[in-house]
Formats: sequence, structure tokens, C-alpha cells
Amino acid sequence: MPSSTGSLPLSESRAAIPDAPAIEVRDLMMAYGGLVVMRDLSFEVERGEIFVIMGGSGSGKSTLLKHLIGLKKPAQGTIVFDGADFGDADELTRRGMLRRMGVLFQNGALWSGLTLAENVALPLEEYTNLPAEEIAEVVSLKLALVGLRGFEGFYPVEISGGMRKRAALARAIALDPEVLFFDEPSSGLDPITASRLDDLILQLRDSFDTTIVVVSHDLDSIFKIADRAVFLDISKKTNTALGNPADLRDNPPSEEVRLFLTRSGEAGSRAGDRSQTNEAVTL
Repeated sequence: MPSSTGSLPLSESRAAIPDAPAIEVRDLMMAYGGLVVMRDLSFEVERGEIFVIMGGSGSGKSTLLKHLIGLKKPAQGTIVFDGADFGDADELTRRGMLRRMGVLFQNGALWSGLTLAENVALPLEEYTNLPAEEIAEVVSLKLALVGLRGFEGFYPVEISGGMRKRAALARAIALDPEVLFFDEPSSGLDPITASRLDDLILQLRDSFDTTIVVVSHDLDSIFKIADRAVFLDISKKTNTALGNPADLRDNPPSEEVRLFLTRSGEAGSRAGDRSQTNEAVTL
């Protein structure tokens, strides 16, 4: 039977390497056709930390995330997940890697024709051989963990935007991932809802020692949750800063980093950032 957190046997993945970083990016180049977006990206994500990928619009943050989760192949360089090169992995090894990742996409990416329970069950059905009754138990546990107990039979259209984000998060953690990825998690949310989602991200890190990678340009969120961050500098087409966001703000290594982290009116003004959102959402 699943544990109280819905733990499942990692039958399709190999054991983690204790001393290896969760993720290593080495000399990565990202390109669209012949257009180079970023080059020489190199950084490590340590186990159990919240690591933020930050930068201005068009700097390649979400594209980098797609490379990290295997949706895109780098034009050059390597991505190492727990000591294994993602790009060179055979299909079985790659499947084991994906089995240990969870992703919350920017729009949640819930299937509108499925209930919340059916959405959360999808990775369990794909990657495990659990019987239906145990899958249902894990689904209920994960929905309860994100505050959606009793909403199993609801469809995405029947709940608020914040609740859809949480349902998508329940699906992302269904397999108890070692690494959890978020793409602009506060996008489209009001300030209170976004702050509560930040609290949930911190809870996942603190309670389950999950390694978390977040793409964000939301300074409130960055300063609240990030242990470390990497800055993608679109003008130089590479990462020009790596460290704790508050330290980078106080001692910026470049003018671009200083401007990004001290934007007038940005920090503490989530309502202004999302003033065009028509939907009043609650988490």
C-alpha cells in the first residue's frame, strides 16, 4: 500500500548518486534554427534546494526548462541528471529519469475532459503497475496535500485558476519526484494566491526534501523562495550571475543584474503585474 505521502517503488529508475548534484548543465547552447538564444550556459542544481531561473522576457527561461526536462535537445553541451547524461541516455534510462521528475507547466496543462482525479492519475497509470484502488488512494492523498480534498470529481472548468494550479501540482507530485519543475507558477494569479503557492513550494522542499527548479521573473516570489538563482542575460546571450538573489541584488555582478533585481515598483507589487487578469482566483 502507498505510504501517507503516496510513496511508490522506483522500479524503473536507478538509485540516486548521493554526492552528485541533482542537475548539471555544461556549456549548453540553445538555438532556434540558426539563431543562437543562449550559449555557454553552465551551472549546477544542488539536491534539496529551490533553484530559480530568472531573466527578462525573451531570455530563454522557459526554453531552458524544456531542455532540462527533455522536451528539447541542446544544440551543444550536456545536461546531466543525477550523474547520467540526459541526451545520451537510452530509452529505458530516459524513462527512468522522467519517472523521477515532476513538471507544473505555466497554464497547468490539465485535460479539460478529465476530472481532477483522472488528471492526477495519469502519471500513475503511465509509470506504475498499481491497481486501480491504490491509484485512487494516492490521488486522494495528493489532492489533499494541495488542499483539494473532496474535489476529485470536479472538472477543471468548474474550479478557479488557483485551484487548477494546485490540481496540476498534485499531478506533478503524484510519483513523488526527486526534482520538481515550475514554469512561471505565479503567472495569472492574484498576489495572495501567488504568495500561497510560494508557501506550498516551500512546504514541498522542507517536508519532502524535493529539489525544485522554478522559472520566474516575479521578484516577490524569487526573493521569497529561492536558495539560489541563475540570471540569463539576453544582451550577452549567457548566464552572468549565479547565487542567492538577495546577495546578487546587494552586490550585483553586472548592470543588467542590478536593473533586473531592483526594478522600480516590481517587488511588492504583484497586483500591478497582474492587473489585466479578469478572473478573480483563490487558492
